[in-house]
Amino acid sequence: MRIRILADGDEESLADLQSWLSTDPGTSRLGVATVAGHGPTMGALEALDIVLGHAVDIGNFALAYVSWRSVRRDEGAGPADGAAGGRKLVHGDSTVDIGHLSSEELADLLRRLNSSGATGTDE
Repeated sequence: MRIRILADGDEESLADLQSWLSTDPGTSRLGVATVAGHGPTMGALEALDIVLGHAVDIGNFALAYVSWRSVRRDEGAGPADGAAGGRKLVHGDSTVDIGHLSSEELADLLRRLNSSGATGTDE
């Protein structure tokens, strides 16, 4: 399953998330690719494409994401409910704000999206 996490104009948050995922033991082997902007934002980091291969990947990503969001909030790097960028998850035609979800809720959402088979994004 391929998901996309949007920068929403906050490249710094997204770069921080990418770094976090690359150093987290549970997510360091996930396929994570950057998506750069075209046109006036050419070269700007706009999103991360993340490939989750199986249920363990989903659980590890959910835990790493929520941990990252919590650390950023504790460090004052974003609003009280998490970083401004990296809050929106896109899978197929669905876009969901995940900035408030617990790791269990996020893992459940990802499992449901994976089983729904949204077109054009499944691996």
